[in-house]
Amino acid sequence: MNTILIIFILYCIGICTIGIYFSKSIQTKSDFLLGGKKIPGWVLAFSERATGESAWLLLGYTGFVFMTGLSGIWVAIGISIGIIFSWVFLAKRFMKETEKYDVLTLSDYLAVRFGQKANVIRWLASLLIVGLMIFYIGAQMAGAGKILFATFNLPIIVGVVLSCAVIIFTSFSGGFISVVWTDMIQSLMMIVTLVGLPIVAFTHIVANDISVTDSLLRAGDSFDAWFGGLSGFAIGVLFFNNFSWFFGFLGGQPQLSARFMALKNEKEANQGTIVATVWTILAYVGAFSIGIAGIALYNQGSFSDVETMMPTMVLELMPPWIAGIILAGVLAAINSTANSQIMVITSSITEDIVHKTLKLRLTEKQLILLSRISIIIIALVGMVIALVSDSLVYLVVSWAWAGIGCTLSPAILMTFFWKRYSSIGVIATIISGFVSTVLWISTPLESIITSRFTTFFIAAFFGIVFSLVFPDKNRIDKDADTEVVV
Repeated sequence: MNTILIIFILYCIGICTIGIYFSKSIQTKSDFLLGGKKIPGWVLAFSERATGESAWLLLGYTGFVFMTGLSGIWVAIGISIGIIFSWVFLAKRFMKETEKYDVLTLSDYLAVRFGQKANVIRWLASLLIVGLMIFYIGAQMAGAGKILFATFNLPIIVGVVLSCAVIIFTSFSGGFISVVWTDMIQSLMMIVTLVGLPIVAFTHIVANDISVTDSLLRAGDSFDAWFGGLSGFAIGVLFFNNFSWFFGFLGGQPQLSARFMALKNEKEANQGTIVATVWTILAYVGAFSIGIAGIALYNQGSFSDVETMMPTMVLELMPPWIAGIILAGVLAAINSTANSQIMVITSSITEDIVHKTLKLRLTEKQLILLSRISIIIIALVGMVIALVSDSLVYLVVSWAWAGIGCTLSPAILMTFFWKRYSSIGVIATIISGFVSTVLWISTPLESIITSRFTTFFIAAFFGIVFSLVFPDKNRIDKDADTEVVV
């Protein structure tokens, strides 16, 4: 246990050192919020993947597969297709749009593209992001508390506070550049964990003559069925509930889209696409395998919280020094996502609200200082949420994914590919997506079909209808350098 503790400490020191090093390159607001187009594409790809896959993948998803069996694979398939789709079809478009419209955030991009209602769009998009993503951050810190509880039997409150301290330090020191480079290191640690642990686990299973097939049968009636033992309409519900994560990857997650916006050129984008695709396949095959291995190694009901299954497996199967590296990889996933989400909220507050909407005249240094103050406040609020919430990591992330990603994804897709999309349509998309998510998760409907699916299509429907009923008179489309009359 002392070995694991030492590795944890070295990890925290290393991440903080990287933050200090890259803080020296911060000169402008653009550097602090979006990296100033200085970061290689392959690094942005590692960062995007570390940001997209947080405590929910290593703790939440592995626990979900442990509870459901083979049918849990549809979550991995939906997410993998969504990630690859976004890199292949959206990344370059984000890069070009960022340059043409000279924007730093997703909210500002929508506002600039639909200038007739720019301030309303900025306010709505920013409030949506800030209001829901703060719970996302709390979920990451709660995940850190679970890791340290499972590893050292520390009170969860201690783990949450320590995680908060590391997150504040790395985000505060170097902003976006620091976060991306620390993400790159953390992404490598994550992939080592997700590839290495299932290899060790299945080696142990084979050596002890444990039958995975028999274990699936003993776990429950539907654990050995790819569609959960369902038929007919129920299969469709299962498929859409699990596959529905796909819809949040279509441009609407600002912490992920920021990596696309930071790309320098097409060559860098192509490099990033290759890296992200390979990483995704390895990571999700590994995470699914960990959940299945857990079914073979542990009985259902062995854990009061199934999201501690993965760290328990690490401690039981790995030598202490390797366990320390792997568990540091889990903590890396948590911190990298929380860092990126804090930067998104900070950008929304300082760039979208203070600078663009309220039009306060601040210098570059003052805006950077305001950003750093925002980081501290946001992290502390997230920490409080983590300490007072009993929600599971998987569920909290799922709801935030619907409210933000599945609301803004249709807005981004229609902005990119439908010229008749209007400013009123954007507003209708955001409002309907948020309201439908809140109403859906507050009723038994969520247990029937997930809000991750319904939010996307409800938001898209209202966006289309209101765009057709309330078209913009004239809008300048910088893509074609023409005036669009609708």
